[in-house]
Amino acid sequence: MGSSSSEKLFKRERTVHEILGGGIFADVVLWRKKNVSVGIVTVTIGSWMVFETFSYTIFSLLSSVLLLLLSILFLWSKSASILNRPSPPLPEFQISEEMAEEASNLLRIYVNKLLQVSYDIALGRDSELFFKVAVYLFLIAFIGSLMDFQTLCHTGVLVVIAVPAFYERYEDWIDGYMVLIYNKAKELYLRFKIWAYPEHKKLS
Repeated sequence: MGSSSSEKLFKRERTVHEILGGGIFADVVLWRKKNVSVGIVTVTIGSWMVFETFSYTIFSLLSSVLLLLLSILFLWSKSASILNRPSPPLPEFQISEEMAEEASNLLRIYVNKLLQVSYDIALGRDSELFFKVAVYLFLIAFIGSLMDFQTLCHTGVLVVIAVPAFYERYEDWIDGYMVLIYNKAKELYLRFKIWAYPEHKKLS
């Protein structure tokens, strides 16, 4: 099923690549850099198997990796001082004041938006927003009941890698059917609205 520009989902005019930013991230997600995409999928599946097979958690794995790394660097430095060899070439780790201010400002903006949304919902100012947030929270709770956080993260990475590329390949077919489903749902909603609120129905 072909789809013209008027049948595009959400009536968008940009391509999937442009919506994703048009940079390296878009190239990787859309499998235009296949080596990187395959590498991400392989690492994701491999790490999930490690977590499941050895019963690792994120914190235990990070602690083990950091312990191994620090032990190697410590022994390297000690042996270098004894054998008069150069120390490990490590850069100086430091967060600048500008980076800290930029991060705090960005965090403040998103926190204020979240608080404003919560305030509007609590006061009943936006019913549509309330139902959207309720649906999202219900979906998150439902998905969270099916899998743990680690599996959810791995699944999320695979979905991000797979779904946009699949959608781009079958874009016309998916858009056509999604628009058809949207129109049917809109028609059913209008019928329900007329049935629930007959006083709003205009007399012809």
